[in-house]
Amino acid sequence: MKVVGFGFRQEATVANLRAALALTGQRPDALASITAKANAPALRTLAAEMNLPVIALPEVALHGTPTLTHSPRIQDRFGTGSLAEAAALQGACHGSESATARLLAPRVVTADGIATAAIAERLTP
Repeated sequence: MKVVGFGFRQEATVANLRAALALTGQRPDALASITAKANAPALRTLAAEMNLPVIALPEVALHGTPTLTHSPRIQDRFGTGSLAEAAALQGACHGSESATARLLAPRVVTADGIATAAIAERLTP
């Protein structure tokens, strides 16, 4: 199972999220982000267009998740280096206490800096 994790600013549109997803070059099986962002209209619309589920993660689930990239602002706010990477990893493991996942690549950032995305793949059930 492949999960795309998203991080994005409040003003992000569906087009911003589509652009971030396109930069990953992957087709996910689900979308994930923290609960507040998972409920954003832009993410819900993208999920509906793609007929994919959205995994809403509590912020605490991302705390301490090791990531390939690091943003000091995100580290201070969420306790992890990348919201998109941590959401992808935690989303890929969602529903299984023993699951493991790996990032397929570091996060990507849209040209305007409004959205980030990363793809993780579940390795074990």
